Amino acid sequence: MDRTAGLLAGQIYRQLRDAVLDGRLRRNEALPSSRELAEQLKVSRNTVTAAYDRLVAEGYLTSRAGAGTFVTTLSLVEPVLSQLPSGPLTPRAALQSMPVPPDFGTAPEFDFRVGAPDARLFPYAAWRRLLAGQFRLSAVGTGMPVEPAGHLGLRTAIARHLRTARFIETNPQDVLVTCGVQQALDLIGRVLLEPGATAAVEEPGYAPPRLVWEAQGARVIGVPIDEQGLIVDALPADARLVYVTPSHQYPTGVALSLRRRVELLAWAQRHDAAIVEDDYDSEFRYTEQQLEPLHSLDRSGRVLYVGSFSKVLLPTLRLGFLLHPPSLRHALHAAKFLTDWHTGLPIQAAMADFVEQGVFARHLRRVRRVYRQRHERIAAALAGPLSAHFTAMPSTAGLHLSAMVREATVADALIRAQAAGIGVASFSEIATAAPDSPGIVFGYGMIDARRIDEGLARLHRCLDAV
Repeated sequence: MDRTAGLLAGQIYRQLRDAVLDGRLRRNEALPSSRELAEQLKVSRNTVTAAYDRLVAEGYLTSRAGAGTFVTTLSLVEPVLSQLPSGPLTPRAALQSMPVPPDFGTAPEFDFRVGAPDARLFPYAAWRRLLAGQFRLSAVGTGMPVEPAGHLGLRTAIARHLRTARFIETNPQDVLVTCGVQQALDLIGRVLLEPGATAAVEEPGYAPPRLVWEAQGARVIGVPIDEQGLIVDALPADARLVYVTPSHQYPTGVALSLRRRVELLAWAQRHDAAIVEDDYDSEFRYTEQQLEPLHSLDRSGRVLYVGSFSKVLLPTLRLGFLLHPPSLRHALHAAKFLTDWHTGLPIQAAMADFVEQGVFARHLRRVRRVYRQRHERIAAALAGPLSAHFTAMPSTAGLHLSAMVREATVADALIRAQAAGIGVASFSEIATAAPDSPGIVFGYGMIDARRIDEGLARLHRCLDAV
């Protein structure tokens, strides 16, 4: 049957099916013969026969030898439809009002948006070579999927990298590969949070942990921060889980002080709670002094450490990892299996080669110099021309700088600035916080250094005009 005849047969099939479903064709009602219907519709008999055969195969019609074609005698939809409740299906309340990511659309002229590295700096040629090699191996391999924990080579590479770059002692058996940090948060919630359990997050803070755990039925409490990071004394006593960004707090940029780190670990041990440490952009540190992760201070197996390649390499590379205590290994592997079985194998194997062959380290050294220059330009402006409007938050790492606003009119100026093509955001736009949080974030992952000065000068003019 040619394409045109196939399309006509499909149209006839759908019209007859709909007539059966809405009751225009009754049970046991006879249909015209294929020849008669073909003459009425002025199509070939084969076209009608193809539609009839499909309807018979799917149970809408039945063919009786020597008698003809009839609507099936089985009770189909009509009696059932009358018993169904009216109206559309209703989702769970927790998901009904939950925000979804907006369409990023066209980038602003001066792109100070936060949350992504510069995709133009990614070593595409090396990545294509490694990924193509893994696809070729997959084509001649066994086709059997990898275990839920992930590709052993990548888990080994992650453990080795963290040992040298972040002074974290771990082993591949305690590394779980995920589809980004967000899946790691989802798995942690599935394993540790019963419905109604309490989780604590920083406020202002990164929104996904709150959204993920609330969707799972947890009670999520915001805990304030100050110049030393999370205020441990403000943690709810019944918290089962505490989420923190201790090396570079999101969005303020402050680091959790050593005193608070020790207090938080002691608090978790007293209250039998877990700590989720999100070390999302510590690959980019612009001083020689390294902040020791919470995971390295933990002696009681309370810290689950999460990281992401998406934040340091490429926004669309949905690949992350979770370091977990041995006591949670089986449960997390089971949760990962139930969620998606495993993260894509070729991309995991390519990332293992990317790390082991030194491409990852070379890339980080190169982009660290680029981001340092952008960081210094924004910091200089906040300490100079923009200091009348902002108080810069101390920060020596990451892909954004934050500042507290000095005047209430700055909010109006930001609206004007966004209309002028300057992509900046307040705390309340990008984080979980009260709507009047007096902070602004300058991301520099996506803006070229040559565009920073003009963008900040234009922002300054918007502020002065208010």
